[in-house]
Amino acid sequence: MLEQRIQQHFIDSADLKYQAGPLLGKPISQAMQAVLACVTSGGKILACGAGVSGFLAAQFASQFVGRFERDRPELAAIALPGDPTDPAADTPDALDADRFARQVRALGQAGDVLLALSASGQSAAVLAAVEAAHARDMTVVALLGNAGNAGGGSGGAVGRALRETDVQVTVPHERGARIHEVHLLTLHCLCDGVDAQLLGDQDSDSSLLSA
Repeated sequence: MLEQRIQQHFIDSADLKYQAGPLLGKPISQAMQAVLACVTSGGKILACGAGVSGFLAAQFASQFVGRFERDRPELAAIALPGDPTDPAADTPDALDADRFARQVRALGQAGDVLLALSASGQSAAVLAAVEAAHARDMTVVALLGNAGNAGGGSGGAVGRALRETDVQVTVPHERGARIHEVHLLTLHCLCDGVDAQLLGDQDSDSSLLSA
């Protein structure tokens, strides 16, 4: 029984990625271009995530400053500390709704990019960060979902707050775990794409080149 349940997780994750790929390819490419334009013009990426998504934001910043799969010069990215223990972090009732916004106001500058993650699209803290980024004339790249918000619209309140110049990547699913998995893959795509643009298409994985 347990092994069947485990296998089902793998199947469900693979199915969602297979179905979401054609839908998300274009917005992920747009996100990649926004991030690349930012760092090549001297800007930086401020990454934040609601609840456990904060760990994904921190991983992205680490791989951006350090390396993804190839050595390259450091790129500017900062993970904004959140509160992964707040059970309401990815809801409109976050304990500290201004947590990320304060950091954006302190660190953000025109031309920077805010990379914001919310599996529900309803995080008050992420929404406030988006509004603070707009006030700083920053572009927002939002990785969203509809966790716990079935039928509530694509990307929730955060998605509705985005401007035409922002980029929205919304995973068409209601289960947080599945959304996080696709968000992680999306972040890997961003890192890989930026590296490819900066260093060329050389890659040890021939399957990527033949796709």
